[in-house]
Amino acid sequence: MLKLIGQKFTKEETSWILYDWANSAYSLVIVTALLPIYFKSVATGSGISESASTAYWGYASSFGTLLVSISAPLLGTIADYKGFKKKFFTFFALTGMIMTLMLALVPNHSWIGLLAIYIISHVGFSGANIFYDGFLVDVTTDERSDLISSYGYGLGYIGSALLFIIVVLLQLFGGKFFDVALLTKISFVLTAVWWFVFSLSFLKNVHQRYGVAHDPKPVRASVKRLAETLRHIRQYKVVMFFLIAYFFYIDGVDTIFTMATSFGIDMGISSSTLLVILLMVNIVAFPFTILYGNLAKRFGTKPMILTAIGVYILICCLAMIMSKPLHFWILGFLVATSQGGIQALSRSYFSRIIPKERSNEFFGFYNIFGKFSAVMGPLLFGVVTQLTGRSQLGIASLIVLFIVGGLMFIKVPDVEKNNGAIE
Repeated sequence: MLKLIGQKFTKEETSWILYDWANSAYSLVIVTALLPIYFKSVATGSGISESASTAYWGYASSFGTLLVSISAPLLGTIADYKGFKKKFFTFFALTGMIMTLMLALVPNHSWIGLLAIYIISHVGFSGANIFYDGFLVDVTTDERSDLISSYGYGLGYIGSALLFIIVVLLQLFGGKFFDVALLTKISFVLTAVWWFVFSLSFLKNVHQRYGVAHDPKPVRASVKRLAETLRHIRQYKVVMFFLIAYFFYIDGVDTIFTMATSFGIDMGISSSTLLVILLMVNIVAFPFTILYGNLAKRFGTKPMILTAIGVYILICCLAMIMSKPLHFWILGFLVATSQGGIQALSRSYFSRIIPKERSNEFFGFYNIFGKFSAVMGPLLFGVVTQLTGRSQLGIASLIVLFIVGGLMFIKVPDVEKNNGAIE
């Protein structure tokens, strides 16, 4: 057993947790903070308009996400064969790392090259996450899954924030001596190296324990098995009911995080202050995510997910009366208290209601519902904001998603009360 921030974990659990620390840096530094800004400067410098560059970035992000989401169930089904899961994870993770490194080699004027490399890196990142989530059933027990999943998300927030601080300091102080484009490329290299180095323990220590027997024609057999699952989906009604509830409430969670920057700008928050608030959210999210994992052990996973949904309903209600920059800090703090908790416990709850030997197949569906949910919320936010002229009401309108998701989740069985048995 190894100690990690006061808790004892097995070598496999620790290695699994550290991968969240490793890959979350890509999500924050590349996807959210650095690459979008750099891409816009390269695109506009090549004669592309501001609006067109924003649209192209959106198209690239959507295409990469769509590609992984559509293929996730089939990839997961194939990876459920014994010995396949680690190979699939390694392929996608290394692809993401190498392509992140390649971003630094794209010529300064090639915005098309940036988009192409970014799409491949995002496919690698998202694809590896399918199998990473699926490994949760292999590294720990049902009783410890809430705690392990929570530590993964929690350390992911800290790891990404730490590298982000390093990158920001590099930009601030290195700008006196080096070109901004060069510093940005160095940041891409740092992100790739960070991702690789902190993934080594996972690659060494985490192994597949559950899986289905080998088939001489794995692809054809996987397609058949996936079709069989879809035909008999009623046998997994609890899983489907959970996924529909998850579709609604996680849509609200993702929309609030995605639209927070636009909402903050509307409230008069400067870009530099927004970066500070983003860091605050990541730092505060760490202890609260761990807290959710510990409280789930005491009170149950289902009650804590419902608690997080309740916090988000409160956020939507408070958004209607927010008018000052201080209010945005309050909103950010409230989001930080429950964002990691609801994500971590949703993942661990799902891992306990699916067949362990087919975890990747089912996490493929989990991936689809999570990714495709990010359509309704932004649309609802945009329509209400445009009709009312107030982005506060746009945030408030998301309460519908949390209420629907919460009401549906109430009907999902409590795994603790059923001793882990879900019929």
